[in-house]
Amino acid sequence: MTPPAAAIETIEVKVERIIPAPPARVFEAWLDPKIPGNPWSMAEQLLLNPVVDGMFYWRINGTPHYGRFTEIGRPGRVQHTWVSPNTLGLETMVTVTFTQEGAGTRMTLVHTGLPDNDRGRGHEKGWAFFLGNFQEKIALG
Repeated sequence: MTPPAAAIETIEVKVERIIPAPPARVFEAWLDPKIPGNPWSMAEQLLLNPVVDGMFYWRINGTPHYGRFTEIGRPGRVQHTWVSPNTLGLETMVTVTFTQEGAGTRMTLVHTGLPDNDRGRGHEKGWAFFLGNFQEKIALG
């Protein structure tokens, strides 16, 4: 049985990458499931409406994830809720920022409200994989 949300200790994970492209291009590529390397492009099943109050459903490796976009601030910031079995059903928050750094973009993903357990901490490894994959695919594209 899952304890009430108020009783669950939570953590935050943060992952950053430098992407070799300007912020506007990186922002748009992050939200386009046709662009190889972003998480959406790797889905087994995807419903994606990246507008404020738009919803997403994303299934990968058999695990469902869903949420609602709460902020779309082109080209600097995207924020959405995130719920999956690995969040113990908690509605967590993902914030991705895109800031100019030299000729590229510093992409910073912060995921807050995750349960402080192995499943919650596993999000850091997952996001590091997705941002690394995105960084590699954008560099090749």
